[in-house]
Amino acid sequence: QVQLVESGGGLVQPGGSLRLSCAASGFTLDYYGIGWFRQAPGKEREGVACISGSDRGTYYADSVKGRFTISRDNAKNTVYLQMNSLKPEATAVYYCAADLLRDYCSVYVYEYEYWGQGTQVTVSS
Repeated sequence: QVQLVESGGGLVQPGGSLRLSCAASGFTLDYYGIGWFRQAPGKEREGVACISGSDRGTYYADSVKGRFTISRDNAKNTVYLQMNSLKPEATAVYYCAADLLRDYCSVYVYEYEYWGQGTQVTVSS
């Protein structure tokens, strides 16, 4: 049974940092594309970053490039999203997702079959 569990969200001041975790079970995430998405109130879900399987690279949305880093720990079957220099507009529920049909990743919502329950990130003073 495929399962994704996010953790690490919380309240942080502007300019602060958070690290989100996405623990996977039921499959080996090293082989597949894993994405991080976020959804703010009243807005559509958008792709933030993704990491391809088999060390085929990463991708970042322009809005987070240079401040967010996606990484993977194969031993823990976990993907991380390190978020630095956070801005209030980053406030959203953050989701990780797995695409078990491809080993490369994308930031298109429709390409992902499995989703976690989400973790809230609030950036506010």
